[in-house]
Formats: sequence, structure tokens, C-alpha cells
Amino acid sequence: MKKNLLTVLILALSIVNIVLTSIMMFTVMGTNKKTSQLVGNIATVLNLELKQPGEEEIDEPVSMADTKVYNLTGAMTIPLADEGDQHTYLVCNVAISMNIKHDDYKTYGETIGERESLIKDAITSVVTEHTESECRNNLDGLKTEILEAVQQLFDSKFIYNVAISDVKFGGAK
Repeated sequence: MKKNLLTVLILALSIVNIVLTSIMMFTVMGTNKKTSQLVGNIATVLNLELKQPGEEEIDEPVSMADTKVYNLTGAMTIPLADEGDQHTYLVCNVAISMNIKHDDYKTYGETIGERESLIKDAITSVVTEHTESECRNNLDGLKTEILEAVQQLFDSKFIYNVAISDVKFGGAK
């Protein structure tokens, strides 16, 4: 009799345990869903997500087969913003990468050489706003600003990358 009573007691406690675990799971899942939604909203506000609600999809990476690179002729010598009494210059070569599959490539890309002076002007406008230390410490940020300025110039995103090479700084007091 004791064995049967003990078995019934264990079975009853197991059933109660399963019921309580189920109830706990349903209540925790609802709270977890609300917490996840709150964290998602905070991340969206802080621009931590790559895609925000209502924005268009992020462009796919452009393959090397669909890329045409245009090297701007000659090294560019650009005056930088003064740091005290120091007058410095940035000397570099600039190349732009274009997506040949983009609709605007036929309009602008095939004749990009005719607009080289406009591109150089956009680059100069961006670079002259920065000091030597800003350029040295954040060259990737500078490339991003130049890319945005060139894309704004053409009102298109067929240019998707800006490469800066042979970077040299010089100046005089």
C-alpha cells in the first residue's frame, strides 16, 4: 500500500510540476516578447540596426565583375583646415568604383572623365573641412563623407566606393 501511495504522490507532484512549468513558460514568453520589442525599438532609435522600418532594403554588394574603377588623373593636393598656425596639405590619389549594372551608369559612368573636375571639387570641399589629425585618425570616415558628396553630386548611387591611396601630409608654419 505504501508503494502505491508513494507512486500516486510522485505522479501527482510530477503533473503539478508540468502544469506550473507550462504556466511559467507562457507568462515568461509574453514578457520576453515585450522585452525584445522594447530593445528593438531602442536599437532603431539609436540607429543600431542596418534596416529601419520604412527604409528601402540595403543594396547588395557589387561583385568585381560588375565594377569599373576610374582613377582621377594626377595626385590631388588639397589644403586642410588649419590647426593653430600650422598650414597642412593632403596629397593623395583618388579612385572611384562604379556599378556597371546600375541604371545611371550608362548616363554618367561611361562619360565620367568629362565630369572629373566636378568630382575633384566635391572631394576638395569635403577634405578642406577637416584638419590633419582628423584625416589621420578617421580616414574611413573621410572616405564615407567623400562618397556621400559624390553620390549627391550625381544624385545617384552608381558610384558605391571611394578609394584613397598614396596619402601624404605636408605643410609649413
